[in-house]
Amino acid sequence: MSPKELPPSKSLIFGRTFSDHMLKIRWTEATGWEAPSIEPFGAINLSPGATVLHYAQSLFEGMKAYRHEDGTVTLFRPDMNMKRMNTGAQRLALPTFEGNALLECMKELISFDRQWIPKEPGHSLYIRPTLIGTNGTLGVAPPSEALLFVITSPVGPYYPHGFKPVPLHGTTEYIRAAPGGTGAYKLAANYAPGVVAQKSAAKQGYAQNLWLHGPEHWLTEVGTMNLFVVIKDKDGITELITPPLDGMILPGVTRDSVLALARNHVSGVKRLEGLPDVIKVSERPINMGEIIQSSKEGRLIELFGAGTAVVVAPVDRIGYNGGDVMIPTGKDGMGPVSKPLWTELVGIQRGAIKSDWNYVVAQ
Repeated sequence: MSPKELPPSKSLIFGRTFSDHMLKIRWTEATGWEAPSIEPFGAINLSPGATVLHYAQSLFEGMKAYRHEDGTVTLFRPDMNMKRMNTGAQRLALPTFEGNALLECMKELISFDRQWIPKEPGHSLYIRPTLIGTNGTLGVAPPSEALLFVITSPVGPYYPHGFKPVPLHGTTEYIRAAPGGTGAYKLAANYAPGVVAQKSAAKQGYAQNLWLHGPEHWLTEVGTMNLFVVIKDKDGITELITPPLDGMILPGVTRDSVLALARNHVSGVKRLEGLPDVIKVSERPINMGEIIQSSKEGRLIELFGAGTAVVVAPVDRIGYNGGDVMIPTGKDGMGPVSKPLWTELVGIQRGAIKSDWNYVVAQ
């Protein structure tokens, strides 16, 4: 198989172009994990009775490899992805694996297809590790065979022409997750049911769903991203709020990174230019009632999503109960808290800011 031609970076559409190779590691209950192999990107042979097709025994991760100006290639906090993937495997009774060993295999794959990592600023190589049950037997039970595979895809910046705040539909007619369910895991089954809700939001003129839970309409997530709200409390102190990891919220890598940077700023470990000198960092519930009240009192500062694909996604309004709650945004589309956090995060990922969060794939 001859190498595919690399498309111009400006023409890249997320998830449409894949590199030349993929990583495969098979597992059976009888023999455990087999030797990993890097093979040409191609179709996977599955039995029509494969458990992944009938019982959604499937989970995945989303990661990015970045090329720095000096040519170094890094992954951003990949240990967290490995931990989350293993937690998801346990939840689905799929086989777990040694995270560091898989990272070494992924390192080989990325190095092998290094030419697929775009050189332009803001571009990266998106990495999709996936684990599925493959044994061809009907019946709901732990799989006796599984396949772990990794594919990669060159991607451009999420906002190629600058930040554009998005409107959200406060969604109460559908739910993303419930207590005791699987919302805290990156399972394939969590995503397909959200498509109808997203289509419904789009018909009403909104870009994404703001998932609201319970009769109090607690904010949970934004589309497929974690959520942050910034308000001023009654004493005028800026508070950065994100819903707690209560079993419904996905423990996002970007979410954790935003919290860590904000807390390091507060403690003086590393002050971030542009962030308020005094800021309260809270993992706590917040509902639409508090959003509306803080908006009426002029205390609502900003609201944004956070995730691997977008890093930070500012929000400019929430459709709720037949009206819109307007969210302040800056001239460039970002808010006073999200912008310095985004600047630091992207600086680390691109290698402009040194950090032990970067895992070196190739020099």
